[in-house]
Amino acid sequence: MRRRMTALMVALALGAAACSGSSGTPKPSLPTSVGAGEGQLNLVAWTGYVVGGTGGEKVEGYDWVTSFEQASGCKVSVKVGGTSDEMVTLMKTGAYDGVSASGDATLRLIAAGDVAPVNFDLIPNYADVFSGLKGQSYNSVGGVGYGVPHGRGANLLAWRTDIVTPEPDSWGVVFDGASPYKGKLTAYDNPIYMADAAVYLKTARPELKITNPYELDDAQFAAVVALLKTQRGLIGEYWTDSTKQVQSFKTGTTVLGTTWLYNMNLMAAETPPVPAKAIKPKEGATGWSDTWMIAAKAKHPNCMYKWMDYIISPKGNADVTVYFGEAPVSAKACVEAEKQSAGHCALFHAEDEAYFKDVYYWNTPTKDCGDGRGKVCKDYSEWTKAWTEIKG
Repeated sequence: MRRRMTALMVALALGAAACSGSSGTPKPSLPTSVGAGEGQLNLVAWTGYVVGGTGGEKVEGYDWVTSFEQASGCKVSVKVGGTSDEMVTLMKTGAYDGVSASGDATLRLIAAGDVAPVNFDLIPNYADVFSGLKGQSYNSVGGVGYGVPHGRGANLLAWRTDIVTPEPDSWGVVFDGASPYKGKLTAYDNPIYMADAAVYLKTARPELKITNPYELDDAQFAAVVALLKTQRGLIGEYWTDSTKQVQSFKTGTTVLGTTWLYNMNLMAAETPPVPAKAIKPKEGATGWSDTWMIAAKAKHPNCMYKWMDYIISPKGNADVTVYFGEAPVSAKACVEAEKQSAGHCALFHAEDEAYFKDVYYWNTPTKDCGDGRGKVCKDYSEWTKAWTEIKG
């Protein structure tokens, strides 16, 4: 899935980065070496991404931060971000060295000049990253890369297997105005969820000619909004907190809706396990491929470079992706992941690029449609306004 930034965003992003030079060579504004760690590293991250160590999340039996701290001398502190919007806001404060940004945040961070391009030559483990995760439109501008991939996965359709019958295979089940599960459906509480509706309409209403769920013109956008307004009457709870969603499925307050595999892992760990299943429906799905990005004015840049290399190292990346429930970023990380959880990389399709062909990674909508239609698509601010109106 490829997108073009608007000319304005490109100018802002590249101006902030002050990049120049030919492809494959360090740009003048980029560091040319990584020195000793400054002793501290302040991160903004999704829950489950920075566990253990001095100031990471505490989860019994899990810790991949301590080994980084011991090797680098960088004490880690993490601020968990609940949504991409929150992460963007936090990064504007200048208090953090880096962020695990999803695609609906990355281009905003680049355009605002809040993150800096990286010199991949200073990140040795980047050479082993799957090619399908490099140079993507959500974390690169004009051939300039702004971070390293953390992992990837699809946003899935989940249901209570003891309540929902027959077993669904389409997103249509969450948009059916006559649903017998009215009041017990759930959806992700963020404007980017509008892309999920667009993925469904891409197949359900081919006359709309939707090719990219993040590139919606007036007619396409109106159809998405109308569908989500219908769905609004079915929703019992919108969610952003994984733990709360698990409890909703456990109690039966929620029986059907969108989820992450991380949430499914939590459901399986309940005693007794929550009787739930999740699939990528036949229309495909939205998804995430998060990027570790360095702040443009990072106070501890050496520590951040060390972290970016560590989190994509075979062991470091295996630890976090096995725990969270997502695909590792390299074949070497898969080898380590298999030691912890047999079949992990096959389960999460880590090396199966065909699986991800109909997974539309979160991206930042811009006015430039990116496909010849010009600047007639709805940008993220318009998505945000519409989402507020949809929820009422």
